[in-house]
Parts: sequence; structure tokens; C-alpha cells
Amino acid sequence: MNRHKFKNAEYSFRPISDLKDMVNTSAALYSDKRAFLVKNAPGGTYVPITYTQLKTDIDELGTALMDLGLSGQKIAVIGENRYEWVITYLAIVNGVGIVVPLDRELPVEEVRNLLKRAEVSAIVYSSKVGFVVEEAIKGVESIDYIINMDTLEHTGNKLSLKKLQRAGKRLILEGNRNFTDAEIDREAMCSLLFTSGTTGLAKGVMLSHKNLTSNVYNMSKFVKVTHNDVGLSVLPMHHTYELTCHVFTCIYQGCCIAICEGLKYIVKNMAEAKATVMLGVPLLFESMHKKIWKKAEASGKADKMRTAVQISKKLGFLKIKSTKKLFKAVHQAMGGHMRLLISGAAAIDPEVIENFNAMGFTMFQGYGMTENSPIISVNKDRYFKTASVGLPLPGTEVQIINKDENGVGEIICKGDSVMIGYYKDPEETKRVLIDGWLHTGDYGYFDEDGFLYISGRKKNVIVTKNGKNIFPEEVEFYLSRSDNIKEVIVWGYDDEKSGDTVICAEIYPDYEAVEEKYGKISKDELKRVLKKDIDAINELMPLYKRVKRFEIREEEFEKTTTKKIKRHAAIHNRML
Repeated sequence: MNRHKFKNAEYSFRPISDLKDMVNTSAALYSDKRAFLVKNAPGGTYVPITYTQLKTDIDELGTALMDLGLSGQKIAVIGENRYEWVITYLAIVNGVGIVVPLDRELPVEEVRNLLKRAEVSAIVYSSKVGFVVEEAIKGVESIDYIINMDTLEHTGNKLSLKKLQRAGKRLILEGNRNFTDAEIDREAMCSLLFTSGTTGLAKGVMLSHKNLTSNVYNMSKFVKVTHNDVGLSVLPMHHTYELTCHVFTCIYQGCCIAICEGLKYIVKNMAEAKATVMLGVPLLFESMHKKIWKKAEASGKADKMRTAVQISKKLGFLKIKSTKKLFKAVHQAMGGHMRLLISGAAAIDPEVIENFNAMGFTMFQGYGMTENSPIISVNKDRYFKTASVGLPLPGTEVQIINKDENGVGEIICKGDSVMIGYYKDPEETKRVLIDGWLHTGDYGYFDEDGFLYISGRKKNVIVTKNGKNIFPEEVEFYLSRSDNIKEVIVWGYDDEKSGDTVICAEIYPDYEAVEEKYGKISKDELKRVLKKDIDAINELMPLYKRVKRFEIREEEFEKTTTKKIKRHAAIHNRML
């Protein structure tokens, strides 16, 4: 959908000064509307929590945490996506201290090191990560309290979140207004987020209320949800993409958030919650896309659906809205109510976006990084280009510097969402923050309409002997379009004998797809199948970008919790 009449149109929303202001004003505006849908037991029914209750729960927990003497302290939170995680985060930042969200999939040693680096005074955790937390806190002298989201009673310094809330309720009834009246310094650090990577490489990003709320406010000018919408929260909340773009933006705009029970329950939860909105990563949407077409092939309806998609694309081009009735089966497979899909965190195949749009969904992508709270650019929900990551967010200035002959250069940005800096790392802060400009380390370019496109990471660029730049992400994109390739990493090395730069690929095949097509085949036969695919793909690229060597792996690549391959770990291991 690229409706030019909406090119300069923006939605109008109330300004907010900080996250406390966001919660309080939303509670007043949407009081009895649903803020969250939660399950009290696995596999149970969704139970609504109102905006009034959300504010009450935050106030009670915040009051109790202040009563423990945690004012101004750093408090970590770790666990699966759940309502208690959200109220813990908001209770800490809205009057108590600084929140330190941690990845629940980190091993014990990494959690321990991050707790030490952040100098946390307390940690709030779910029982699912209880063992990791109890092992990790050994030897962390700064921790005074560990608070469990699930237990009902206190045991020594092991406290119950539920009991703390009850204590907070009593204190408020007795007239304690320390938390509810606490003033917010919107410029000060309220959240300390560690970027993904090994402990030695993880950088602590310091974000303020101003950073986060300016991102929420300005993103809302491009993308609108209402109290009639239900967003399914799938991605881990300790990442700013899910937290800012989904959780906070939904709270701000009055949308309801349904907590997904886990990746294997997405389709089930979509239907149960009657979800209309979902944020995801390319791997998730591409997997859904493949399953839709696989189901169509199995039912013998693929050719008919391909024709319908092409017709819908043409009608869409003529600005005639494609009908959902034509793709009723697809909509039912997506829960029956889904209308808006937003992809981020990595590059996605534009064809996936085009097809979802042709099937009657609105789908587009955005771009950002934790250091910008996170959104830098995003498509408008009424004016977008499928291959682009959108337009610069209002209030965010974006420039391309050190451009090559094709206009590709490093993306830098400036605005209220740019982080304060890296925690206790002035050297790294100086390297990426120059005169207020955040140097993203990503390469990209603008088109004639001002839409931004990402070419790849600066640190991943392969520079050939004759000075040509190759973005491995581009080569990987072409390779991954093969039905026989599930995951791939591309890198290059200089061959001393020939003097050329050799482009190599390590491939994790789609073994299931290969077996369906060719039956049980040997590794040599598999290599011949993949070589045929690579030869065909190489024809689409200039000589210097073509893959000369490849190897097959038997296991998936190691990934972050947002399902991005840990590229440098994979290449480092490959080189050993």
C-alpha cells in the first residue's frame, strides 16, 4: 500500500513527558478498557486486566519497593513475558529507581557478570528462571533482596511480589504517597539495557524517560492502534523493540495486550485473544508465510492462490482494496482477526510483505537499535514501501555519510530518542556519539521519496582486493530465497594464491523440504542440489559477489532471543 495522499499525514496524539505520565493519563482515558489479557494457568482462558487495575498494581508495587529502601537503586527484572514483568518495570522506573532488564536465556555466569556490572540492589524474577537466578546471585554482594513473581510468602530476603503488592496497598490506604507523588527526572537514566552478545562484549545502553516516551509519541504519529485492537506480545520484553514499540505504544494508545504463552502457541493464542496486531521478526513471519503456501500446496489450491495474489496485487496498485473474503482460509489460519503485522530487528524478504498485503493484511517494516530507544525509521500504516524500512521518525534527523558512488553510506541519526550513552564506557560512547549524532554502524541509502533502505552492517562489509564493497546480508538474502536453504552465513577471505577475495557460505539446509522433494539423499547428493541452487543465484549477481565455496552444517546457527543469527560467533568458530 503506497497511498500518496497520506504522504504528509500524521496521526495526532497527546504529548507525554515520561512513562509515569503515560500510565496515569492512559488510566484516566481508558479506565475500564482492557489493558492486558493474561492467563492465570497454562492453557487456561484469557482474563482481562483494566487500565485502572494496571495503574493500581504499579502504584502498589512501587510504594512497597520504596518502603524497602530501594529508592534510587538499580533493580533487575528477568523472566518470560508476563503481566508481572511489565508492572515491575513500570513500578521501578516511575518513582523507585533504575530498571535493568535481563535476557532470561542467558547462562548463570553471564547473568552474574551483568548483575555485578550493573551493581543491582535487588532482582525480580519468575520461578521459571529461579535456578539460574539463585545460582547467579552467589557472590554478588550488592544484592539485598530477591523478589519472586510467583511465591505467596516472604522467606528471609527472598520476598514475594504478591505479598509486596498487598503491603503497598496497605501503605497507600494509610496515606503513603511517596511513590504516587514521586517526581520524574525525564533526562536521567531510568533503564539500563545490555545489548546481546557475550558478557565481555555486551554494552550497557542508558535510556531516559525522554528517550523512551519521545519514541512512543513520535512512532504513534505513523502507526495507529485503538482500544478495539488486541496486540499479541510474542517477542521478549527485555528488548526495546517489543517493549517500546508494542507494550508501551499499546498502553499509550489504549490498545489491549495479550501475553502469548510461547512461540508454539502463537496461532492458538491469536484465535483465543482475537488478536489484531502483532510485532515480529523476519524468521517468524517468513516461517508463517512458508506454512501458508505449504498448506496451499498440500490442498491443491496453490495455483489458485497464486493467481488470487497476483490479481490482488494489481487491484491494490489501482487502489482498490483487496478483499479478505478471497483469502478467508489464510485469515482463519492467523486467528481470524489479524489486520496489522510489523516486522523489525532484521531484514525481511519484501516478497513476504507483498504477499501478506495482497492477502488482506497490512504489513510493513521498521528499523532501529537499542541505542535509539529503538525506532529510527518506520513505514506509515497508510503509506509504505515493502522493501524499505520506512521514513525517519518525526523528531529524528537521519543522514547518510561517507557515501559511495551508489549513494550508500553509514546511517547516523539525531533526536530525543538517542541514548544518554554506554554505562561506564566513555570511550565507546565517544566513538558512537559524535556531536549528538548516533553513528549506527549500519549502511543504507534514501530513495527519491525519502524512504530509507538498509544495505548491511558496517562491520560485516567484505572489501575486495580491488576495493569493491560486498554486503554479506545481500548475498544471504538471495541464497535464503531457495526452498532448500533454511539459514546461511556469508563471509569472505583473501586467497593468497589467486589474489582474489573468495566469497564463502555456510548453509543450514531445509532438510525437511529437501527430503520432501528428493527423498533420502546422501551428503554428496545434497551438495549437488545446493550447488545447482547457488549457481542459479550467482547468475543474478555480479562476478565479484558470487559464492565460490560453501559448506553444509547439520545444526541451526546459534541465535539471539530475537532470532538473529550470532554472525560473528558463527564466523569465528568457522575460522578456528
